[in-house]
Amino acid sequence: MFDNSSFDNHEGVHFFHDAESGLRAVIAVHSTALGPSAGGTRMWDYPDSDAMLTDVLRLSQGMSYKNAMASIPHGGGKAVIWGNSRTDKSEALFRAFGRAVDSLQGRYWTAEDVGIDTADIEIAAQETRYAAGLTTSEAASGDPSPVTALGVFRGIKQCAIRAFGSDDLNGKTVAVQGVGSVGGYTALHLAEAGANLIITDIDQDALADIKAKTGAKVVAPDEIYDAEADIFSPNALGAIINEDTLKRLKVKVIAGGANNQLVVPAMGEFVRRAGILYAPDYVINGGGIINVAAEISGTYSRPWVDQKLDTLMDTLGEVLDQALSTDTPTNYVADEIARARIAAGPAT
Repeated sequence: MFDNSSFDNHEGVHFFHDAESGLRAVIAVHSTALGPSAGGTRMWDYPDSDAMLTDVLRLSQGMSYKNAMASIPHGGGKAVIWGNSRTDKSEALFRAFGRAVDSLQGRYWTAEDVGIDTADIEIAAQETRYAAGLTTSEAASGDPSPVTALGVFRGIKQCAIRAFGSDDLNGKTVAVQGVGSVGGYTALHLAEAGANLIITDIDQDALADIKAKTGAKVVAPDEIYDAEADIFSPNALGAIINEDTLKRLKVKVIAGGANNQLVVPAMGEFVRRAGILYAPDYVINGGGIINVAAEISGTYSRPWVDQKLDTLMDTLGEVLDQALSTDTPTNYVADEIARARIAAGPAT
């Protein structure tokens, strides 16, 4: 693990196996410098354990940066469950996962992510108090995806101001990769703003739903990179901006809700050289964790969430402006700010 290129001085990486339920999970705590770590749980059918470990290491580091940029009192953590989210779920599995979370005694708070919905977290919460994104607790905030999507939509408008001179998306074409929980809500916001949509997903039901609601054009998953569009919005899995896909993009903006969109951080420089403005993923997609943090506090307040989201959009604007004025990749600028906030410790 210590030789893994994605290991970044993580405070703890915890492996869990429950033979009875079949649970295979990893919880990575990257940092608690700003408070207890918080981040969602992903369920994915990884090709091997190395891919699983790399994913949770990258995701947990990203959560440290995301939470710092969102100005919430939490460090970064993430959990992954190895399995097919369509066929391998069971009450026993999520109860076992809840016990795993509880064993960390509050150093990690969990919530929904790819492959995990509110019902799954509700089961885990029967075994631990360190779960959020619930519908039944006293401070329940529910599925954080709509707030994530709202932030992504607002972040796209921030990018549009810099790339096109206006945040008016009417008539702009947006290629949306992934129309699940976050991507679907984002697509609806974009359509309401008058954008023309080109969409793709491996989930045919989700595609049909968004097409029916927005009139979007549907393309095959690999064809989305060749779309004649102004904006590319990745909202599925990470590592999709690489040397090959970048050559195919015709857009001026990359802005979406997926985590770890760049295959490696150095890809940010190549995106900049290509004349594309990139919204660092852990900045633009921080709305969901803000919503979760409000629930963790014990007194959920939507006005507090909205105020934090406003501040996050201001932060994104500052990142974009600094990057443009200094000819620096946006992800480099964001990383520097996030590391400085973590090093400074909790706000007093």
